[in-house]
Amino acid sequence: MRELDRDRSMSSVAHRVKPSGRLWNPSADVYRTSDGWIVKLDLAGVCSDELEIQISGKRLHVRGCRKDTFYREGFVYHQMEITYSRFEKTIEFPAPLEGASLVRDYRDGFLIIMLRSD
Repeated sequence: MRELDRDRSMSSVAHRVKPSGRLWNPSADVYRTSDGWIVKLDLAGVCSDELEIQISGKRLHVRGCRKDTFYREGFVYHQMEITYSRFEKTIEFPAPLEGASLVRDYRDGFLIIMLRSD
């Protein structure tokens, strides 16, 4: 098949936009500080108002969903690499976190959680 014909035949294939079947596991960095912990999660595309953050024993749980806000009925895609799905990130610490104060900030696609021991 000639190069030009092959390119045309590939471009005529239409793909309907559909949610990814993959589960998203966002990346996290955890820093120890003199008075507690700082957790930074890579949550680009997530609405910070829809995040659930919970402390349970030695674990920090962050739950949410990254949605494709550009999707419209009738769209077709050429390439989709970004995972859109619900997620739950659990980080285990060496000691219980009960009683720690929690302050959160969301900037430039990162959720910053500061946990300070009382």
